[in-house]
Amino acid sequence: MEPSEMLRLYREMVLVRRLEEVSASLYQEGKIGGFLHLYIGQEAVGSGVVSARRPEDRVITAYRDHGIAISSGMPARVVLAELLGKATGCSKGMGGSMHLADVRLNFFGGHAIVGAHLPLAVGMALADQYQGRQAVTICFFGDGATNIGYFHEALNLAAVWKLPVLWVCENNQYGMGTAVERASAVGEIRQKAEAYGIPNARVNGMDVLEVRAAAEQALDHARREGPFLLEAITYRYRGHSMGDPERYRRSEEVRKWQEEDPIGVLHKHILEQKAADEDALDRVEVEVGEEIQEAVRFAEESPEPGPEVLFDNVYAEKGA
Repeated sequence: MEPSEMLRLYREMVLVRRLEEVSASLYQEGKIGGFLHLYIGQEAVGSGVVSARRPEDRVITAYRDHGIAISSGMPARVVLAELLGKATGCSKGMGGSMHLADVRLNFFGGHAIVGAHLPLAVGMALADQYQGRQAVTICFFGDGATNIGYFHEALNLAAVWKLPVLWVCENNQYGMGTAVERASAVGEIRQKAEAYGIPNARVNGMDVLEVRAAAEQALDHARREGPFLLEAITYRYRGHSMGDPERYRRSEEVRKWQEEDPIGVLHKHILEQKAADEDALDRVEVEVGEEIQEAVRFAEESPEPGPEVLFDNVYAEKGA
């Protein structure tokens, strides 16, 4: 990988981390309402996979979507504006945290119902196949979604029709407060793809370079031969959502995973491979801090949507 790309990934992951930290603060101040699911600890998965896609490849995910939105090209100021319910947000303030989306970026959301977006991924991949496009649909979901009927229906059809879908399971060890081993009959989520004859692999989701390499291979397979399931082993450092008391895990467990912090792992790679020095990485931190400050100002000063927009996008325009 070129040094410039390693540095870009580092900047992106730091941006996601800082955005999530400031989002938590704004939520505690009462400026963000509803649910808020943070991506802290999982940055390497979204950044690694999305960095391997082609421009025509679609991305769709579940409700822990802030980091993947950033990786897909959404500006931090637009993400924060949406979180604050402002008209300048990606969904004009009407979607909120769980419904970030921008089809111009080939980013199709942000879906709140567990597993419900997996059949949508099948539909998008079917459309691409039908129209002869070489696009892959990248579908992110959590380990808990693999116990939902949508998961099995979607994987079955994707296999039957040999659709170009890359299924990415972000196995962060917990479905809300339930550990994976207490809810899943198999020890490795990737094994569930075997029932449908779908090739699969596991990757260290705390190392962005490993994730990217695995995603490149998986995308190549999906583009040429059909669906592939990639299970990324990762960990969320914060609760399931902001209201999570986290009584189901010990602080020692969190600290153990933090020793393999994805940003720290990439920081080490960059220095070892001499892609940049400490001064360059420090400048990234400063630049990201300034970008986040500007994004907060933009979001807080943006107007709220007027009541008339309640009637927008209810029906499709004739001929559209």
